[in-house]
Amino acid sequence: MTSDIIQLLPDAVANQIAAGEVVQRPASAVKELVENAIDAGADQIKLIVKDAGKSLIQVIDNGCGMSVTDARLCFERHATSKIRKAEDLFAIRTMGFRGEAMASIAAIAHVELRSRRVEDELGTIVQIEGSTVLDQYPENIPAGTNICIKNLFYNIPARRNFLKSNAVEMRHIIDEFQRVALAHPEISFSLHSDGNEVFRLPKEVLKQRIVHLFGNNYNQRLVPVEEDTTILRIQGFVGKPEFAKKTRGEQFFFVNKRFVKDPYLNHAVMNAFEDILPSDSFPFYVLCIDIDPAKIDINVHPTKTEIKYEDEKSIYAILRSAVKRSLGRYNIAPTLDFDQETSFNHMISQKPLDEIQAPTITFNPSFNPFESEGGSSTTRTSTRSADYAMGFEKKTAIPQNWDTLYQITEQDNTAQQLPLIPTEEKEKAEQEEIKTSVVKQPFQLHNRYIVSQIHSGFMLIDQQAAHERILYEQFVEHLERQQGLSQQSLFPQTIELSNSDAALMQEILPDIQSLGFQLRPFGKTTYIVDGIPADVGNHLNETTVIEQLLEDFKNNKDELKMSKRENLAKSLARSAALKSGTALDHASMADLIDKLFACTAPSISLQGKPIIITYTLQELAERFAKTL
Repeated sequence: MTSDIIQLLPDAVANQIAAGEVVQRPASAVKELVENAIDAGADQIKLIVKDAGKSLIQVIDNGCGMSVTDARLCFERHATSKIRKAEDLFAIRTMGFRGEAMASIAAIAHVELRSRRVEDELGTIVQIEGSTVLDQYPENIPAGTNICIKNLFYNIPARRNFLKSNAVEMRHIIDEFQRVALAHPEISFSLHSDGNEVFRLPKEVLKQRIVHLFGNNYNQRLVPVEEDTTILRIQGFVGKPEFAKKTRGEQFFFVNKRFVKDPYLNHAVMNAFEDILPSDSFPFYVLCIDIDPAKIDINVHPTKTEIKYEDEKSIYAILRSAVKRSLGRYNIAPTLDFDQETSFNHMISQKPLDEIQAPTITFNPSFNPFESEGGSSTTRTSTRSADYAMGFEKKTAIPQNWDTLYQITEQDNTAQQLPLIPTEEKEKAEQEEIKTSVVKQPFQLHNRYIVSQIHSGFMLIDQQAAHERILYEQFVEHLERQQGLSQQSLFPQTIELSNSDAALMQEILPDIQSLGFQLRPFGKTTYIVDGIPADVGNHLNETTVIEQLLEDFKNNKDELKMSKRENLAKSLARSAALKSGTALDHASMADLIDKLFACTAPSISLQGKPIIITYTLQELAERFAKTL
């Protein structure tokens, strides 16, 4: 008889398993700690990280603090102050409620907690390592909570090895920091990384918080959105259509101050922009929805970024209507004004009919431009008068010996000694040459595809995908050689980036310079652009190229499968390539085809789709042979 094989896991192992769901990377721990500080009622929160959170994550707040018992009990699984019974799950206004975060973090890191309530004289210090309490003792510390997490994933080397570079992990931390800061503009936040201050955000309104996070240039890009109904309340801002970007990234939904990812609500916003925004562009928005907690369920996903709604169709309709109304109210959406023509009446001065005079035009009916120089003086005088009447004046007289300028020289006479081709044969040869060149020249189809004849039929080329492939291989070569050709700007341009984009720029700056960009920092988040790669061309300005490059690099879905340089080359190629709808002349089309077939993979686009489709004469003949 075999013994029982099912047994309970030790608490340490169970906590490590739970940590795999709750704490996926340092940014996850940052999110949990900052949200705990918000739930504690803090209005000043300071975040300190080292080595992108791998070595240290420290959160200092001035919240309510914890008692001696709470400071020890908060590290137990399912220990929480947010709920007491199951019904409380549908009345949640706090960020956390499960009681798993602190236990999960303590299982995979070295943790030190310092906390004191305002009414207590002494605070409590708790030190934990891998779910084991090493020490707990009282000490005189400031009111609030100060928690340090050191050596994250020290006892799970496999998980630590899966972490990305410091720059990538820091970008994730900044993303989480921005989301929490946007949801709570009434709280003062600061972020320090490796001794450098990245953010210092005072208490402010939402618009000022957006400007502080994303840059001063956003001050003129925002359109306020506000709607109050019996179902929900919406507040926030959407970006003007002319500032929409080609990739998602700066789109934020907050439900009861909690950041959520909801494709259904995003579709409602995109639907409101339907008539004023291209389908491949994505607007900026920060929208805060306040709804009764009883009408939603947030206990759906471990990261609490998904929510189920009781009446999602009504929410969709209200959100779409609110955004569309705001765009129309601030004259962003196109409108038909049938009184527009009459609105120009104030610009036209009205005169009585008896004061209106018809213009008088005089001319010489006997003027003959082909009359010789020896004509009568009367004719010459009238001709000169006609010239003046038409607004022209002769500056110089015609030289008397003008005909000698066109005399045939002796060298030109040698051409007459060449054998003459009969006129009929010459015309026939010219016609054949023209016919051949016209047939072989490529041409555009709807300014999107290039049609080129081949021996077996013809081929159809996607011009945007072809140009992306050409630029990608050129940029990869420039990065390998670390020597890209640069096109100097006539006037240097200044570009202001958000803090997250500035951190990304600092990471990839050496590779960007290898591509041919001439960039130099000018302050904390500002760069001066002295030149761009020569391969980019003149159809985009410097600021647009760099902004699109950073957006594509951040949102590239294949980032995990490619190296940083490949991602950079791919992102720049997408940003700088000729777009569909661009008209090309015959020389440009021929040059594009020649460069495409010089590539190592001319038939495959950067998205893995075909660039060239070939149609043979036999296929065409079979299509025409089919009977109706």
